[in-house]
Amino acid sequence: MAAARLAYVNLFARDIVALSGFYTALFGFPEIAAHRSPIYRCLDAQGAELGFNAAEAYALLNLQTRQPVDIESPLPLGVYFTIELDSTDAVDHVARQCVQLGGAVLKPPYLTYYNARQAVLADPEGNVFRVNHRVGARTPYDALPPDRRPL
Repeated sequence: MAAARLAYVNLFARDIVALSGFYTALFGFPEIAAHRSPIYRCLDAQGAELGFNAAEAYALLNLQTRQPVDIESPLPLGVYFTIELDSTDAVDHVARQCVQLGGAVLKPPYLTYYNARQAVLADPEGNVFRVNHRVGARTPYDALPPDRRPL
């Protein structure tokens, strides 16, 4: 069996054009125009593809029973993704820019117990994602002093 890798992350979106535009504006991910369809947009996220599916994709994927009835309410959180950035300043900048582009900061930039500068954000449709920059080697949880353990 060949080695596996994460190739695609897809979000259902009320407005595939606006939501893909948000991620392009925030991260500079270009659209992969060859993948475009009336119900799909796709961005090149530097090693994985970030896709945006319109509501019609629920039926296409046989997921009708998972389609929300009230599309205006935030979806239950079942998954989130993390975008790795090249500096701690970039984490702070992206958090500010997220708000300017219509998103929200759910947890402002902070130093994690696993040695990363991180912020937890939401896009304009309420999808949760993190931005992250590793500032040092990851410390195993058991090696942390008790006062630095989050749980």
